[in-house]
Amino acid sequence: MRLIKIKRKTKTEKRYSKKMGELTTKVTYIRKHILGLPIQTLHKYRETYYGEIKNCEDCFLYV
Repeated sequence: MRLIKIKRKTKTEKRYSKKMGELTTKVTYIRKHILGLPIQTLHKYRETYYGEIKNCEDCFLYV
């Protein structure tokens, strides 16, 4: 049994950017899990409409 696993999970979120306004996009999280519990988020990125991969730093979470 492995104690440390790296898992990737995709979910849909609403984001907001100044140039495009409100976006509904798929955000992928890469997280480190120890014994099945998430410990640390290593990286998160989103895929644009055109298939480009972008970092989530430029868009804010829309509430």
